[in-house]
Amino acid sequence: MKQGLLVLLLSVLVLAAGLMLVAFGNKQAGSSSADRRPNIIVIIADDMGFSDLGCYGGEIRTPNIDFLARNGIRYTQFYNTSRCCPTRASLLTGLYNQQAGIGKMTDAEDEPGYRGHLTENTVTLAEVLKSAGYQTAMTGKWHVSNTLVQKDPRDQQDWLNHKKDFGDFSPVSQYPTSRGFDRYFGNIWGVVDFFDPFSLVSGTKPVKQVPKNYYHTDAISDTTVAYINSFAKSSAPFFLYVAHTAPHWPLMALPEDIARYKDTYKSGWDAIRKARYQKIVKLGLIDPAKTKLSQRWQDNLTWANNPDKAWDARAMAVHAAMIDRMDQGIGRMISTLRETGQLDNTLIVFLSDNGASPENCAAYGPGFDRPNETRDGRPIVYDLKKQVMPGPQTSFASIGQRWANVANTPYQYWKAESFEGGVHTPMVAYWPNGITAKKGSFSPQVGHVMDFIRTFVELTGATYPRIYKGHVITPTTGISLVPSFQGKASVGHEAVFNEHFGARYARSGDWKLVSASRDSTWHLFNLAADKTETQDVAARHPEKVRQLESQWRQWANSHQVFPKPGPKK
Repeated sequence: MKQGLLVLLLSVLVLAAGLMLVAFGNKQAGSSSADRRPNIIVIIADDMGFSDLGCYGGEIRTPNIDFLARNGIRYTQFYNTSRCCPTRASLLTGLYNQQAGIGKMTDAEDEPGYRGHLTENTVTLAEVLKSAGYQTAMTGKWHVSNTLVQKDPRDQQDWLNHKKDFGDFSPVSQYPTSRGFDRYFGNIWGVVDFFDPFSLVSGTKPVKQVPKNYYHTDAISDTTVAYINSFAKSSAPFFLYVAHTAPHWPLMALPEDIARYKDTYKSGWDAIRKARYQKIVKLGLIDPAKTKLSQRWQDNLTWANNPDKAWDARAMAVHAAMIDRMDQGIGRMISTLRETGQLDNTLIVFLSDNGASPENCAAYGPGFDRPNETRDGRPIVYDLKKQVMPGPQTSFASIGQRWANVANTPYQYWKAESFEGGVHTPMVAYWPNGITAKKGSFSPQVGHVMDFIRTFVELTGATYPRIYKGHVITPTTGISLVPSFQGKASVGHEAVFNEHFGARYARSGDWKLVSASRDSTWHLFNLAADKTETQDVAARHPEKVRQLESQWRQWANSHQVFPKPGPKK
């Protein structure tokens, strides 16, 4: 009798242990209905200024991103790496971009930090989360793989114009579906015609024809909505990376969106900049005693004397319209999450990849990634004289330096530079079930795009591997943002660095040493008292300059950083 009871007891224990192992395995695989790990959606805008969003001081209508901010956290000291593809490389891998292989652009070079694609020593957010049982998908701009360019410029132009087909846009082994994403729809290259994008693929298959009335921002948003609906049918959590191309040039938007802003920017650069600064102060994002409004770029020309007022006002109106349309799509994502019962347990992160762009894309002209006519043969204008209004498919235009300076209010400079206007990104985090910090609060944690992988690993129980697919993986240098989600005081990074085409900075504590891309002179700022970098104190603190320069050089030497000449136009 006792032996029978013992056998029965052992059988029960073995069965219980087996059930526990099954339950644990299901939890790790994400297939159990009890799996309450959060869904994660990272949404990134392209070349959007620090103060473009309503919740960061702008006049652009962004009610859906503002909703995320009011019910989540806004970050006041969050950093990118100053340009599209390097920021994406850092965000996806948890490393400085040179460590991930993209120190410059996507051209293939021989030096380790400049391979032009995500290298084998890296693991992506999607690969890490997929290994932990997450469903994974991406929509939008990839731009972290080598671009395959035709040797004959005429062939390249015909390819861009959709007149010839040369197959894959990058090595397929470097496509998103080869780096952990189960599904993908978007553009492999960076620049796109928003009404008929080049390098558009679904999975790995080129999309050779788009429907009538196609608009790329809507397609990205609508595909994301479809992925959410599909993933919500499973009990496994999901990870979505939504990489918008908006509002990167060319300035192309839908007429109804442009119409909303037809009069908004007729007041000019100074009026918009002043209004943004006052709103940022009112919101409490900055302390005006420590964050003065920097001098406007090239303020020798007043708006009243600007001979191109009509064109300039229209250009910024199109920029605003592109952001507005992106926000509308984010609204549809939020609604779909709510309708499928996923919203409360979804962490949504929104940010920009760098500051607004000062580039004059008309000066570049057609070639490389820029078509010279539409699919149906209409010529595309690269108008240097500002006579052709921006907005339609037949115009390649950009907002230029003065509006970029406004878009980055209150900071100086812009995309590609290491001053705050280039590297200081607006960032919002929203997660009803997991963020316990006060709704609508601000976090001063010094964060960086490399921090997402560390944060998501902590939240999901995933593992950042030492070895992946036979390759030794470089350890992440990211710092978890989870303390900020809990409202805890956290310094974050004690020191952060950057280098891009000669633009560099080293920030240690509140001290920041920075140089511009075309001038290697070091400038020193105390961000505790001067967040807009208006008072260079290098001459007063030569010892601090030497200390930070030494730190920067040590970082550069240990992170495969070899400054290069500027980008080819």
